[in-house]
Amino acid sequence: MIRINKYLSQCGVTSRRGADQLIKLGKVTVNDKTVETPGLIIDELNDTVKVNGTTAVPVLNKLYILFNKPADVLTTLHDPFKRKTVTQFLRRVPSRVYPVGRLDYDTEGVLILTNDGDLAYRLAHPKYGVKKVYHAIVKGVFTREAAKKISSGIKLADGHIGKAETKLMMSNGKTSRVELILTEGHKREVKQLLKLVGYPLKTLRRLEFAGIRVDGLKMGRWRYLNFREVRRLKDLVGL
Repeated sequence: MIRINKYLSQCGVTSRRGADQLIKLGKVTVNDKTVETPGLIIDELNDTVKVNGTTAVPVLNKLYILFNKPADVLTTLHDPFKRKTVTQFLRRVPSRVYPVGRLDYDTEGVLILTNDGDLAYRLAHPKYGVKKVYHAIVKGVFTREAAKKISSGIKLADGHIGKAETKLMMSNGKTSRVELILTEGHKREVKQLLKLVGYPLKTLRRLEFAGIRVDGLKMGRWRYLNFREVRRLKDLVGL
């Protein structure tokens, strides 16, 4: 017995959150009956689950992709406004994969994609404290006081307290490069934190996610994670 959103993530259809959205849109059926409850428990051995009329079956060949995302690319599989998405860079990937978490449209850097639903769920969940390292370029000279405020925690637009280990990397007097290390993720958190201390963001790059970096990987290119990298990710979240 298993929750239907977890089952759909194991089938490589989407993330658990994405599965909940599909259910709300009435696109999921169990034994030909439309599912109305995201938390529905199913019998994965005997029930037939379909998405848009296609039967969902668990993934046998799990894929783990590292992508160096360019700016001005959406971290989604489809955009109704025809903007560029990560899917357009992954056409040679043999099976459908989906992003672990999000990077904003104008943010570049490390993005992991997979069809391993359990790993994706844990890597994206705040309780596992997965480390994410960002480098931001801001206007002006970034001060120690601003770094201390962000490190101590600031209330975000959604009411959560956002914080990051923060330090100045370099400054030329006109702009500063700032490193931020987060272990939780809220919507546009880095941008909010910097703006709230008086330093609107110019550019943002994620250098590291869960210890994985894109060193040596050109912008817009991808590669498979190797066995050691996958094992490290699973160990990190207790799989």
